[in-house]
Amino acid sequence: MVFGLVMLFSTVRYMAMGWVESQLIDPTIHFSYYGFDWISPLPGQWMYVIFGMMILAALGILVGMYYRWSAVLFFLCFSYVELVDITYYLNHYYFVSLVSFLLIWVPANRYFSIDAKRDPSLQTVLVSRWCIDIFKLQIAIVYCYAGLAKINADWLFKALPLAIWLPAKSSLPLIGPLMKYKATAFIFSWFGMLFDTFIVGGLLWRKTRKWAFAAVIVFHAMTGVLFPQIGVFPLVMILGVTIFFSGSFHQKLLDHLSSILRTNISKNASSTIGYIKKGLLIYFLFPFFLFQILFPWRYLLYDGNIFWTEEGYRFSWRVMLMEKAGSATFYVKDGEDGREGAVINHQFLNDHQEKQMAMQPDMILQYAHWLADHYQSRGMSAPKVRAEVWVTLNARPGQLLIDPQIDLAQIEDGWQPKTWILPLQSNPEQ
Repeated sequence: MVFGLVMLFSTVRYMAMGWVESQLIDPTIHFSYYGFDWISPLPGQWMYVIFGMMILAALGILVGMYYRWSAVLFFLCFSYVELVDITYYLNHYYFVSLVSFLLIWVPANRYFSIDAKRDPSLQTVLVSRWCIDIFKLQIAIVYCYAGLAKINADWLFKALPLAIWLPAKSSLPLIGPLMKYKATAFIFSWFGMLFDTFIVGGLLWRKTRKWAFAAVIVFHAMTGVLFPQIGVFPLVMILGVTIFFSGSFHQKLLDHLSSILRTNISKNASSTIGYIKKGLLIYFLFPFFLFQILFPWRYLLYDGNIFWTEEGYRFSWRVMLMEKAGSATFYVKDGEDGREGAVINHQFLNDHQEKQMAMQPDMILQYAHWLADHYQSRGMSAPKVRAEVWVTLNARPGQLLIDPQIDLAQIEDGWQPKTWILPLQSNPEQ
């Protein structure tokens, strides 16, 4: 119910902010995830139809009406929108996709739902433990990997990037003056690492659960105030961790809600349901979670600093761990007459796309290929594309990210190491 409510709010908010138009319909270029370049936005105003279906699906999940179809529809629509453009990747979008996928397989409409009211034979007061535990495990993966990712030198011993971000929040009421001090950044950095690493343990243990939940509220409320750009993620996590509370806790909430809505809850339904075969759990859910546990470690297969190369960075729950900015100038050369000219990026990209592209190697490569195709369609013969990309990472002096002489149009993306990325230098001024 809370997932459906938050997703309903989030979808309506997305539309009200005008992001359907500015992020999905208007852009000339959409940067795709590797292997998903076949996904593109629907033409014209059809993207609003997708969001209309997402609203109906979120409502269906919220009230338990045609629940299974609603869960499937929401997962497909939300994941489709997420895959349209890698520019807007956020960890919590990935989390929402995973949770909405898991909701397809659980009997979440068997109690206090319109489906159960329409068909009393659906009603049950108990579900198998795995229906609850899979969501606990999903949340545990998010927090534990976020905590492990914070165990790095920049975060713990330099308080970066918080030492860069927090002073800009000094105008906030009450807490603003504290943001000016370097000690505040260190306290926040260490608390963030300890919180993410150990909060699941606190939520699992009944004696510490209430205190852990209080910490969740404080932590995510604070991050929401300091970093409003993360959107509804704090609300998603605050409400999501209530899955760790006991069944009696949720029953009390439903009883209270029932009295407000003046509706009755049947407590005489069957004691439990044989909803799914154990074999399916082994062959389906085990690989699902095994992938999530192993995939974040793929960065170990690549050389170099993960924050610099970003090889293995996405889908690994590395949340707000770096301050990275770049400036990219692309040059296109006619392969026949050798004439070369600089590209004006904002003719093809919006501000956010240009900002993200200028510091992410795979997006730089995609853009170079798009430029080669674009100018070839304009009559240029075998265009060559190179880029001079200067990037700064966590307040380090700027340095070249890629070889400025290499023809990016001849390089294909893939899982193999990107040898055309220059290594991060400890002292780039030398």
